[in-house]
Amino acid sequence: MSKQRKKKKRRSEKYSSHPNQKRVQQTVKDRLFRYLFEKDRNALLDLYNALNGTDYQDASQLEIVTMESAVYVVMKNDLAYILSGTLSLYEHQSTYSPNLPVRFLIYLAQEYQMVIEKAERSLYGTGQITLPTPQCVVFYNGRKEMPEERTLKLSDAFENKRTRADVELNVRVLNINYGHNKQLMDKCKVLGEYSLLVAATRNYMAVEKDAQTALNRAIDYCIEKGILREILLKNRAEVLGMLLEEFDAEKYERTLRSEGWENGREEGELKINKLGTLLMEAGRSNEFLHSLSDRELQKRLLMEFGLEDE
Repeated sequence: MSKQRKKKKRRSEKYSSHPNQKRVQQTVKDRLFRYLFEKDRNALLDLYNALNGTDYQDASQLEIVTMESAVYVVMKNDLAYILSGTLSLYEHQSTYSPNLPVRFLIYLAQEYQMVIEKAERSLYGTGQITLPTPQCVVFYNGRKEMPEERTLKLSDAFENKRTRADVELNVRVLNINYGHNKQLMDKCKVLGEYSLLVAATRNYMAVEKDAQTALNRAIDYCIEKGILREILLKNRAEVLGMLLEEFDAEKYERTLRSEGWENGREEGELKINKLGTLLMEAGRSNEFLHSLSDRELQKRLLMEFGLEDE
């Protein structure tokens, strides 16, 4: 194993309880997105109104149902609350995933289980159990270019497209990077200022080598400009900690994607060499095997084997 690969392996193990377990194991106390809206019920109500074109005024009507208990949580979502018969499930994502509808299906099943248990009703009873209407929303602020809004469907993952599916789940994905969805940002002040804070952190990260220095400068800038000023002044250390955790997690995900490409590349090159050997054994010219060092030919062969080449 090369020194570079050993270094990357050690970096992966830092975030993993087992070398083969490819996921972050650090305990992230909270995400800033969730922290902002759980701390401020009026901001959460503004967000609901902005998304649904409503004008509710009483934030006390919000019932937070984000699950915390390890007994129920298989996969934890960021925010869940019930208002006026609607169950809103929110996820904040910096990495796009086509599997979001499946994840929301799991969240929804867990939430409905809690609703039924709380109502003390039996699924086997003769009376209809009333369930809150679900709304599944993802707030995306990753670096990859995304449209203002898109809808992901559970049925996109179904294997047999010829059979009519009896289940569907739609997920609304909103781009909340600065400069996008301006109407939504104007209607929900906290969401708009969160977008500005994220933009500021990225600007300072681009010019500062040390992450903590960059994030502190971004926080100073936002306080000076009145962006989430009260929260940052009162809870600076906590917010800084969450930003550092999120930065570490995002960096780790990028590392995994990079390592995944390298592993695929090595596997592809092994297949190419094997193909060359087989062709030689079949009586082809030795010139073919020698030509495998040519970059363009390797690229074409990698594509033949279904591997990307960047």
